[in-house]
Amino acid sequence: ENFMNNFLKMFFFILSDTTIYIIMTIKSSKELVNDALKEIKTISHTEASKLHKDGSCNLIDIRDVRELEKEGRVEGSLHIPRGMLEFWIDPNSAYYKQGKIDPSKEIVLFCAGGLRSALAAKSLQDMGFKNVSHVDGGFSAIKDGDFEIS
Repeated sequence: ENFMNNFLKMFFFILSDTTIYIIMTIKSSKELVNDALKEIKTISHTEASKLHKDGSCNLIDIRDVRELEKEGRVEGSLHIPRGMLEFWIDPNSAYYKQGKIDPSKEIVLFCAGGLRSALAAKSLQDMGFKNVSHVDGGFSAIKDGDFEIS
């Protein structure tokens, strides 16, 4: 009888763990990006170029350093790796980089294709930044525009 009770307890524990995994659902990265795109401002590479040339934005490249080395950099853009973005611009973070961005200007983010920058823009909005956008098509669109690439 004691064996049977322990067996049943173990069986139900395993069953409950299995049930948790069965009913647990996750959002796909595609869903996360689509949800972010509904809440953030998306601008074209032409709009980004105008803001950049006017000096009225912080143009931030969030691509990995290896992408910059391989594809090139947008002249005058700031590089903040995606993994450090929130930390470098949060004044309360130990990793804060004072003076990295001008808070009076729009924050314009771009990555390689526009997916990571959409999620990053949503994250900055969630932090409380109000004037944030991302470039539709990312660096792929930018390099076909009139930006200087080095």
